[in-house]
Amino acid sequence: MIASNKIGIMVIGLLVLVASTFTALAQQPQSLREKLAVAIEVASQNQLEIVSLNATALPNIYEVELNTGEVLYSDISGDYLFAGDMYRATAEGLLNLSANKRQERNSDKIAQIPEEEMIIFTPEVVKATITVFTDVDCTYCRALHRDLEKLMAAGIEVRYMAYPRGGESAESYTKMISVWCSDDRAKALTQAKNGQDLPERNCDSPILAHYKLGNELGISGTPALVFPDGRVIPGYLETERLVAMLNIN
Repeated sequence: MIASNKIGIMVIGLLVLVASTFTALAQQPQSLREKLAVAIEVASQNQLEIVSLNATALPNIYEVELNTGEVLYSDISGDYLFAGDMYRATAEGLLNLSANKRQERNSDKIAQIPEEEMIIFTPEVVKATITVFTDVDCTYCRALHRDLEKLMAAGIEVRYMAYPRGGESAESYTKMISVWCSDDRAKALTQAKNGQDLPERNCDSPILAHYKLGNELGISGTPALVFPDGRVIPGYLETERLVAMLNIN
């Protein structure tokens, strides 16, 4: 898996290289997606690929979502790509269309994950839900977990997904497999976050699938909180601030 800073460098390099690649493709009649796909794969040495191609608010401009979660824009000819956010000028100011679309995409991707793959802590009365990408060895993940009682009291449901920093090479990777393969995941997660050694277990776990999704959402560290509207908030937040940001009464 490519580190997030390398992804950014790769995309910048891709924008520089892709023009020459398009020249080589000019004689090949292809659809827009096919033309872009070949150019992007060649320019990135097959490390980047198109996940989706969608129309935007601008005529003849298309959104190109890559497998890393990065989004580029292309004109209808496929001869030009550019990066950045798209804004609409309104009487109230500038509306970030890219941010809104990014949040919608995040929400859709999270919604596709079955809750049985998550470790969920639910209060008696749910006022808001957050999805947390976590690593059992992460100091601030442990701090957030220690706030569970306060979070439950505030009516915040916490749904944990796995994000071992470094993927399979992370020291926490096997620990998180053991947690997700435990008979009592919630108890095992709490024990692991308290630094207790767990019996090593193995099963068909969703750890790497969660990790891949986290990367697609632009997550590079933990904890990472995904709000119901699709916003991704990096880092630890105190309960009081969470309550305010979630607009809980």
